[in-house]
Amino acid sequence: MSTGQAEQGPATKATASNMQSDALMKIANILVPIDFGDASRSALDLAVDLAKKFDARLTLVHAFEVPAYAYAGLGTMTVDYLVPIEDAARQCLEGELRRLKEKLPSAVGLFKRGAPWQQILLASEEVGTDLIVMGTHGRQGVSHALIGSVAEKVVRLSHVPVLTVREPKPAK
Repeated sequence: MSTGQAEQGPATKATASNMQSDALMKIANILVPIDFGDASRSALDLAVDLAKKFDARLTLVHAFEVPAYAYAGLGTMTVDYLVPIEDAARQCLEGELRRLKEKLPSAVGLFKRGAPWQQILLASEEVGTDLIVMGTHGRQGVSHALIGSVAEKVVRLSHVPVLTVREPKPAK
């Protein structure tokens, strides 16, 4: 006699434990953009915890944007100015990566040149990222309109989930 319900044999019976594992996303590769500010360092701390919990690879990326504007009478920036700035950015990334490897020895770093939001998305595709964990400054109003938001662009255009971490509030 049929009750109108589908019969489930032992091999197809749904349980809470197998439904939960099917519902969770697999996190094998985490990308963490860093600008060396408080928000990105907070995001990195969270990403390290996630990488350890999920036994995931962590890739740290810094995108260096060459200023495309010129001041009246100065022309464009010359290599003499750009090389020391780029070298300093590389050194900051290398230092951050050294500290990161103390916690997560398998971590790797990428240095990219170009618009940060574009380079973050390209790096995500290159390394096969499952999750991007990034800081956000939480700018609003005029400063958001003028400066824009790297995090907002990444969230809107990314093909993988993006976890944003707000900049810590200053202690009073």
